[in-house]
Amino acid sequence: MALVYIALGANLNDPIQQLNKAVVALKNIAIDNKVTVSSYYSSTPMGDIAQPDYVNAVAALDTQLPPIELLDALQKIEQDQGRVRKEHWGPRTLDLDILLYENQTINIPRLQVPHYGMKQRSFVIVPLAEIAADLVLPCQQSVKSLLTEDMQQSLHKITS
Repeated sequence: MALVYIALGANLNDPIQQLNKAVVALKNIAIDNKVTVSSYYSSTPMGDIAQPDYVNAVAALDTQLPPIELLDALQKIEQDQGRVRKEHWGPRTLDLDILLYENQTINIPRLQVPHYGMKQRSFVIVPLAEIAADLVLPCQQSVKSLLTEDMQQSLHKITS
């Protein structure tokens, strides 16, 4: 059994609904169908491509899947929800990234864990801090120590 943290993001085809559907799909790979999900946040897209704002969240779950099988399962969820990989940092119906897999460091061609950009991305750190502020990353930094005022102000919590 492994505790994993997964970033969710979408900015096409009703992004809130895309994240809701992804959470349901994540329950199918979670032990006992239990998934903890942060609030949803609106964020400005990265890069220079004109596109709508994103809706982001972070989910935590326990799974029996080894890292590559988890990656395959997440990519299948993305594909099932219409994900097409056209351009780096481009718009997407759904993006699911493994942020952390237990306290492991994984560096293979298909998978890098901890996720390479997570410490600098407000749309990851803010929702991660909401559900696991005291979590210590493999680099021995706590999530709470990475959270800045600028990060918090750059996102807008989506209320239903």
